[in-house]
Amino acid sequence: MRREPDFFGDQELVLVYMARRLKNALAVERILTDGELDYHLETGPYQSGLLFRTTKMGVFFYCRRQDAEPARSLLLKNGHKDYR
Repeated sequence: MRREPDFFGDQELVLVYMARRLKNALAVERILTDGELDYHLETGPYQSGLLFRTTKMGVFFYCRRQDAEPARSLLLKNGHKDYR
């Protein structure tokens, strides 16, 4: 389920996926929710391009460290490459 940062307290959160498109972010959110995993998401800038650098907005998905591997496996199983 989608959670606010204070839900996790002082637990370390690990980045498991970065969505570049809203369509992907909504799909990942559904996958993690259906998989009954707690996650937090944030929007933020990222840079793309080698020759011509541009800054774009993305959605970053974070899980607890112990949930990171199950989340990555679930995302891969559903056709989403994890963030590494």
